[in-house]
Amino acid sequence: MAPKRCPWAGTDPDYVRYHDEEWGMPLRDDRALFELLVLEGSQAGLSWITILKRREGYRRAFEGFDPERIARYGPADEARLLADPGIVRNRLKVGSAVRNARAFLALREERGSFSDYLWGFTEGRSVVNRWKSMSEVPARTDLSDRISEDLKRRGFNFVGSVIIYAFLQSAGLVNDHLVSCFRWKECQG
Repeated sequence: MAPKRCPWAGTDPDYVRYHDEEWGMPLRDDRALFELLVLEGSQAGLSWITILKRREGYRRAFEGFDPERIARYGPADEARLLADPGIVRNRLKVGSAVRNARAFLALREERGSFSDYLWGFTEGRSVVNRWKSMSEVPARTDLSDRISEDLKRRGFNFVGSVIIYAFLQSAGLVNDHLVSCFRWKECQG
């Protein structure tokens, strides 16, 4: 018998794998967090499955999400990205990835690591929610509002509160698996 999952995982094998292996697992690696931040920003206005299906294209196009390399991108690099069918070719989102790489490096220089900065908002522990149905799960919270505002102040963009809440869920700073889901206990940090 298949394990009980959050309903949003559906039946698409990529989505199920993402749910079962990644979503909500506490993530503390700076490069992986930067990748996720760029991908969540790229998702704005689209479904997550659209980005998930293009994730390998993003990894290739953005050179493994190396923020030092991306921060040096200029007009020729942005033109290359806008011509790449493996990613969502949106000028604002591509420009945002470059801008966010620069802001990411500045924040990391100031705070030592992006991971420490983020996890500092939750005192180093995942926020474990106890939702019983998807209708209870919020789109944003006071936590995502605070982080969003601070990131914007630091020069990041495509980091509105709803995007940041999705990022926090994905990165495991917030455990929003339903209590009935087999991953809820596994993702408690």
